[in-house]
Amino acid sequence: MKNMHFITLLALLLPVLAYTQADSPSSRFTPELLWKLGRVSEPQVSPDEKTILFGVSWYNLAENKGNRDLFIMPVTGGEAKKITSFKGSEANGIFRPDGKKIGFLSAETGSMQIWETNIDGTKPVQISKVEGDISGFSYSPKGNRILFTMRVKLDKTANDIYPDLPKANARIEEDLMYRHWDSWSDFSYSHIFIAPYTDGKLGNAVDIMKDERYDSPMLPWGGMEQIAWNPEGSQVAYTCKKLTGKAYSLSTNSEIYLYDIVSKGTRNISQPNPGYDQDPVFSPDGKKIVWRSMARAGFEADKDRIMIYDMASGKFSDYSGKFDQSSSGFTWANNGKTLFFLSGIHGTTQIFSLNLGDREIRQFSHGVHDYLAIAVAGKNIIGAKQSMLMPTELFALDASGSETQLTFTNASILKDIHSAKVEERWITTTDKKKMQVWVIYPPDFNPKKKYPALLFCEGGPQSMVSQFFSYRWNFQMMAANDYIVVAPNRRGLPGFGQEWNDQISGDYGGQNMKDYLVAIDSLSAEPYIDKNRLGAVGASYGGFSVLWLAGHHEKRFKVFISHCGMFNLEDQYLTTEEMWFVNWDLGGPYWEKNNPKVDRSYANSPHLFADKWDTPILVIEGENDFRIPYTQGMAAYNAAKLRGIPAKYLHFPEESHWVLKPQNSVLWQREFFQWLDKWLK
Repeated sequence: MKNMHFITLLALLLPVLAYTQADSPSSRFTPELLWKLGRVSEPQVSPDEKTILFGVSWYNLAENKGNRDLFIMPVTGGEAKKITSFKGSEANGIFRPDGKKIGFLSAETGSMQIWETNIDGTKPVQISKVEGDISGFSYSPKGNRILFTMRVKLDKTANDIYPDLPKANARIEEDLMYRHWDSWSDFSYSHIFIAPYTDGKLGNAVDIMKDERYDSPMLPWGGMEQIAWNPEGSQVAYTCKKLTGKAYSLSTNSEIYLYDIVSKGTRNISQPNPGYDQDPVFSPDGKKIVWRSMARAGFEADKDRIMIYDMASGKFSDYSGKFDQSSSGFTWANNGKTLFFLSGIHGTTQIFSLNLGDREIRQFSHGVHDYLAIAVAGKNIIGAKQSMLMPTELFALDASGSETQLTFTNASILKDIHSAKVEERWITTTDKKKMQVWVIYPPDFNPKKKYPALLFCEGGPQSMVSQFFSYRWNFQMMAANDYIVVAPNRRGLPGFGQEWNDQISGDYGGQNMKDYLVAIDSLSAEPYIDKNRLGAVGASYGGFSVLWLAGHHEKRFKVFISHCGMFNLEDQYLTTEEMWFVNWDLGGPYWEKNNPKVDRSYANSPHLFADKWDTPILVIEGENDFRIPYTQGMAAYNAAKLRGIPAKYLHFPEESHWVLKPQNSVLWQREFFQWLDKWLK
């Protein structure tokens, strides 16, 4: 409990929130309120740097769906104006290079196509009419071409193989990667197309990846940040992992490819790096390209380095050698001499700057928050920012890093909400290291009372407990239900140096579990926490952590909740999809002999300790989770029931690793707190 300081985050929310002093539960967060909040995303700055374009998604709980509209506002702040009103959502909103139009994607006419509208939202016009759905697009800098992405069918279905059996419903597979995260392969690939464009008229498009069985952007979540024009509009840099099947499942080796519009030639410019290379961005003069790059093959949580490629010499160099943090979201200053980017540090995500002249990296933003996206507007930075207590809003930062809030999307909804409080502590671990722990207190916290507490186990496993505002694992919500939340940045998380991040691989039941226990032990010693009313909750690796703790907690906890957690590591190895992940973090297949990392990993499989389970447990699964198949949770639940332990199983047939549908999410929250309340209150 040394080196502890208290941070009250209410001030960060003003003037977004105007809190009352009421102690009524109705003035606290509820599951239904979460789905009333507008979700701000994708800020863009106009070519004249006077206007911001962004999207806001709103959800209708009764209709169980959401809708995203586009808004504009001055970069200096002021009223935000909605400029789209289609019946469906609008995506990928960007300014045309001449600043006279805004382009976006809409399925208004049945399929996702490119549309344009005047800056004020008048006279929307559909400019593409291609067969299929466009998934992303961008204008060339001179505005004479448009690049777009869409899926191209190249593989045969069972019905293609047997055309006389049109009603047969089967898959025929002869290789790996037939499913990925939450979807089965659809026998098609995301390709990049380039078409001439003149003031609303789109010409014939050319597939620059014709007949290639590869994806750009990469699956499953890659977007237009993985593709970039050079300033002349004569070249396109794009991210792609040009591997298939088993080779794809075993490798993280994506590359940066450079396509030339005139010669139609493509070359790999990121060789021989064996790890991830992603998200290229050209400098304003076109002489350099920056991208994020991981050095180690097969490791998704390696340090993301700042790799800068010199177009003249054809060589690239790491500009972040002395920077023990990952970097992403690169944005060049207009002069091309400074590079802005995002990086996680000590449980927050901040804006940093790199001076190319002296290669000096400096922290640009400060505070208890996460910046999610940034854009340059003259001497200012426009950023999308959130915290554990505040959903995303847009802020402007001047040259000194001073912030001004621009959007107040949820002010009217949250104005009477009585907020939780967040405290940062640094706790000494069993191996004498200092570990950051976030502690979230209920609204109107009274230190003279005793509260139940929840140990929050983070997923990833290499995923920082940052200042995220989650619409499921929401700390405001947990605190509003009168739980104190203990959220440690245990071993195996970024933002505390690469050594801290790397330690967890091959040590799933080791030091990070000791970190969890020392965190809850330290906090439960406080007079306002009832050590006889403790629970542990988590998803993904956090779900694994809960299942592991169930067999090792020595009666610390009175209740567990595990969402999509690994239970049987041998089965997990053979039923997940990206094999490089389990090869790195578990050390390889369980049948590999004389490998200490493998032996240690599988010896810590939670199913081996089910005989020691003695605590009520709720297990939650999504049927379309292919990273950690739902049968893992089903097996854990069955084990608990067979052992006579109070247990409950919540299964979502249409959800995946996450719960995304509004009513499913509210149901999730209700079951979550009903289970906790039953055993802790």
